[in-house]
Amino acid sequence: MKILISGGGTGGHIYPALTIIEAIRDLEPAAEFLYVGTKQGLEKDIVPRENIPFETMDLLGFERKISLENLRRGYMAFKGLLKAGNIVESFRPNVAIGTGGYVCGPILFTASLMGAPSLIQEQNAVAGVTNRILSKVVTKIALGNEAAKRFFPADKSVYTGNPIRKSVTLGDKKAALKTFGFTENLPTLLVTGGSRGAKSINEAMVYILKTEAEKKRMQILLVTGKYSYDEILNSIKEKVPNIESLPHIKIVPYLYNMPEALSMADIVVMRAGAIALAEIAAIGKPAILVPYPFATGNHQEANARAFVEKRAAKMILNKDLNAEILLKNIEEIIFDESLRAAMGENMKSLGKPQAATDIAKLALSIAK
Repeated sequence: MKILISGGGTGGHIYPALTIIEAIRDLEPAAEFLYVGTKQGLEKDIVPRENIPFETMDLLGFERKISLENLRRGYMAFKGLLKAGNIVESFRPNVAIGTGGYVCGPILFTASLMGAPSLIQEQNAVAGVTNRILSKVVTKIALGNEAAKRFFPADKSVYTGNPIRKSVTLGDKKAALKTFGFTENLPTLLVTGGSRGAKSINEAMVYILKTEAEKKRMQILLVTGKYSYDEILNSIKEKVPNIESLPHIKIVPYLYNMPEALSMADIVVMRAGAIALAEIAAIGKPAILVPYPFATGNHQEANARAFVEKRAAKMILNKDLNAEILLKNIEEIIFDESLRAAMGENMKSLGKPQAATDIAKLALSIAK
């Protein structure tokens, strides 16, 4: 069984692909894989470390305006189609899978036209342009969010949920608290804007950290993002010079053990990326969501609304976010155990922890 898989650019496309690969290996241990990504994306570093055969394509997404640069990128896309044809012809996959990013376009399109069964995984409530185009030629579409059904042919669409890492559901709260040097006697707040950080969230947290440094009502883990860490830490130090020595507050640029951090959190403040939402839903963590306002098609706000409607999360639009509003929302949830429990149950009802296995089974069911 040969499986061609493509997903690139960001972790939100790469890690779901790796999770699906793991699920397929559980079902078909002898399966062979070829991962196709870009030379510029994170996949060029992440995928080879997993000992998965890896090919690259030289592609860039189009600018959202008419420009000479788009002519160059169009030429790259044309060459990409030719290379995609060579890759598919050489590997001869039994099935091709795409998890997002513009690199999926030529690979899944070419594989479909050359007769390979194919599957795309749409993560968001608002479908991306590439997946909308590919839906005309692929065999099946695995939906991470039921709301995306309206964008795709009904006979091809299957609601599976979004694939999450196994480690997310295996967390031990007590062990995680110990790892981060926290106590069981205070509620725990996890704040993250993703690997690149979220400026608006970080800036609001400066005041909140000053307040909680004095009041000590909760323990806080703030993940600033690698690029924002020094700037935010310096801003916090101006207000709380001893912030780094306080046992109930931790500020880090990035977390490689995010599943562990999630396991200890009583509530989470974060953006509304589809995979991150799938992870907190699988383990029932109440959330305050601040959707990234420049996401394509404003899909993060659409993602968030599905959770707000089920009373699993609260949402603050980025334009409305400030320290006072964020702190008020945090206080309403974190100090009300019954509300936390209810939101957690509502969140868990939206979880699809078996999504990766369901996607793997769907892909294998259509394989030649």
